[in-house]
Amino acid sequence: MTNVPTVKLNNGVEMPTLGFGVFQVPDLSQAEQAVTDALEVGYRLIDTAAAYQNEEAVGRAIKNSSVNREDVFVTSKLWVSDFNYKRAKAGIDASLQKLGLDYMDLYLLHQPYGDTMGAWRALQEAQKEGKIRAIGVSNFYADQLKDLELTMPVKPAVNQIEVNPWYQQDQEVKFAQSEDIRVEAWAPFAEGKHDIFTNETIAEIAAKYGKSNGQVILRWLLQRGITVISKSVHKNRTDEDIDVFDSEL
Repeated sequence: MTNVPTVKLNNGVEMPTLGFGVFQVPDLSQAEQAVTDALEVGYRLIDTAAAYQNEEAVGRAIKNSSVNREDVFVTSKLWVSDFNYKRAKAGIDASLQKLGLDYMDLYLLHQPYGDTMGAWRALQEAQKEGKIRAIGVSNFYADQLKDLELTMPVKPAVNQIEVNPWYQQDQEVKFAQSEDIRVEAWAPFAEGKHDIFTNETIAEIAAKYGKSNGQVILRWLLQRGITVISKSVHKNRTDEDIDVFDSEL
């Protein structure tokens, strides 16, 4: 089993640098099995969202796992239809209920639309109440991050954005890092586009290190100081993706 390193967020909470996500896995039994496999091989960051419609499956996998709850870093996200103060408070409680948990380790505003300020106030309150350990955002641009910083008492701990070889987001990554906001990459494999798993340039690098294209991409992101969310419903890929801590590019 692989031990994944952690990083300290701007509020002192420790977060694993590599996680497992269940985006586009609406089949609850498949999602539960995928999370079960991920926990067994060593993943300790599990990423879901209200919009993924599989929070219940994630919660069951965690509950039935031999891994202690306090050793699993659970992330979920509030969908835009709940972006105001009152609906966000209800949305947080709904996620906790579906997950079957007393608290979430990280909770994100899923998109930068609607009443983000009202929703953010609800997240701040939930953090004070102990329902959430760290709060953050997803798919926000630098100016939107700055708006939250300037107008709210608690700034985001994380911005989860798409980052991969074809969408490197250099400026967005640099800005967030300069503000002590942890960047977390979704779609590190560009959702399989551009023949990413057989790309010749990446394959040349992979051959040098005895790794796969996917492993090289994950390692490249980790070395940029980015937390990465990997996803697969195939156990062999789940096992492969976590095996990236024994070499350096």
